[in-house]
Amino acid sequence: MKQLLRILVAGGVTLLGVAAVHAQAYPNKPITIVTAFGPGSASDTITRVIAQPLGVALKQNVIVEARPGANGAISAMYIARAQPDGYTLLMTTNSPHSAAPFLMKNIAYDPVKDFSPVSRLGSFTLMLVVHPSIPAKTVKELIDYARANPGKLTFASGNSAGVVGGETLKHFAKLDMLHVPYKSSPQALTDVIAGRVSMMVADFTTGMPHVQSGALRALAMTRIKRSALYPELPTMDEAGVTGFDLDAWAGFVAPAKTPPDVIALLNKEMRAIIDNPETKTILARAGFEGFSSSPQELEDHIKVQLGKWEKMVKDAGIQPE
Repeated sequence: MKQLLRILVAGGVTLLGVAAVHAQAYPNKPITIVTAFGPGSASDTITRVIAQPLGVALKQNVIVEARPGANGAISAMYIARAQPDGYTLLMTTNSPHSAAPFLMKNIAYDPVKDFSPVSRLGSFTLMLVVHPSIPAKTVKELIDYARANPGKLTFASGNSAGVVGGETLKHFAKLDMLHVPYKSSPQALTDVIAGRVSMMVADFTTGMPHVQSGALRALAMTRIKRSALYPELPTMDEAGVTGFDLDAWAGFVAPAKTPPDVIALLNKEMRAIIDNPETKTILARAGFEGFSSSPQELEDHIKVQLGKWEKMVKDAGIQPE
């Protein structure tokens, strides 16, 4: 009996040692962060701000890989089916994790059950922009022009915020406008700048340089409060679209059942990077408000946002496709 106990104790110590080595071994190969939208998008740009210092902190290469399409659902489905080992992550947004479940009839993942939250990343700044050929310098003038010219105006979208933002304006003001969807914001912006599409709800990161150059005209911000990045621009609510409050968010998630120690390590390193004043400054220059969270806080946020986006989609009269 004593001999058996010695063997069991020794075996237990060995197993503990193996587990410790396993925990210390992560990461021992490159990590891939998948983005829901293509190169040049705000998601891509902001992810790269985090990826480089994360690679330094973890002493491994961190690769950014775009898998755009279906308002981010393609990227989310890919991560939901990936190995839960911490080597494949998703920089998710409100598109795949808040809006897609209500914009689409069927999605091949559960936005809560199929993922292990890591940390919030922050919030995008969004604004309504129009091509300069549209004779409107305010939202009211835009609505008046659209009503006087039914069927003439179009709006582009490169993500769920663009879809819901455009449809909300259309529904609120009872406008006759055509929706033109794109896989990513840069593609949508290209056609708005060229005048092939009239307007869109664009993120500050990709849209503001074109506003500054005069290629686009900004009419309003989408949040209920004015943005410190562009304080002179009124909100949609102030401009007469009562209660309009569109806030796009971002965060990092891993496949469900990713080991807790791996999630803890990623959260620790990501929070140190995201909350670093230098990182916050870089993100702010890109039109993004950076802040981190615990995994539980991100999970709670996702659950709340699902309810919020479900209501916005229904209120805008959008039918799932």
